[in-house]
Amino acid sequence: MSDEEIKKINKHNIKRRLKQSKMKRKIRHTQRRIKTFRVILRLLLIVGLLYLCYHVIYMKSWRLPQDALSRLNSPALKISNNKIVPSYKILAAIRQIEIDDKAIFLIRTDEIKSSILRIEPIQDVYIRRFWFPARLDIIIKERIPSILIAPNEKVEPIAYFTRDGKLIGHEYMPLRVNYKTVKVLAYCTKDDDYRKWDKPKLNFIRKLAKTIEYYSDEDVEYIDFRTPGDVYVKLKSVLLRLGPVDEVNIEETTKKLTKLPSLLPQVKLLDKNIKYLDLRWDKVYYIKLDS
Repeated sequence: MSDEEIKKINKHNIKRRLKQSKMKRKIRHTQRRIKTFRVILRLLLIVGLLYLCYHVIYMKSWRLPQDALSRLNSPALKISNNKIVPSYKILAAIRQIEIDDKAIFLIRTDEIKSSILRIEPIQDVYIRRFWFPARLDIIIKERIPSILIAPNEKVEPIAYFTRDGKLIGHEYMPLRVNYKTVKVLAYCTKDDDYRKWDKPKLNFIRKLAKTIEYYSDEDVEYIDFRTPGDVYVKLKSVLLRLGPVDEVNIEETTKKLTKLPSLLPQVKLLDKNIKYLDLRWDKVYYIKLDS
């Protein structure tokens, strides 16, 4: 190979290396531009997402209106499952609570719940929060009435005991729902003040009513505890006189009541006005006629 050919080959190689170097520089430059574009695009996306999150969080649809707890017809407030306590009383309990200017999911409802739980007939409260639009759903769980208290048989009940032993006053009477209850006639006397009755006493009264209904096959209209040592029970067909009844002698009373299935048909056959059926004695009974 001649010197001239060698020179041509070297010159060709130099040109090829120059082209390769130039192409590599272009590729590196393009890669830097793509990398820079990606960084800028990523930064713009982050800024855009932050901007979007900021506006989403501060949207009015996520916030409760300031008057949400001040009126019953507010679309942002719903009170449900309250059968004894009127909705306006629940609203009055939470009316003064200030609502934070935050998204609905950031608002704490502890103060609302504790204020509602101060209402005596209410046993528990569940508060649900909804988005778009922001609103509260207050679900009430009320104590179940068990024993109604009245001063006499001609007067409507003035108070009631719940199943968990809570005494509720006349403020929530009369009951708007027909619960299965026992009506008891009682006074606030020194000897037996119904306001001091404990849970065992209330359980005893319910058990007594159920026992009488079981053996008589009639509903108990009322139990007269106005004289603790001389208790009367009014059935539809007759008035029963039980005498002294309490938790101690409940078994003796139950034995007397077992006579009712055989006694009541006889009483109903009598064509006379009966004042009461006397069950105070163990082995005998008396029918007191109305003079």
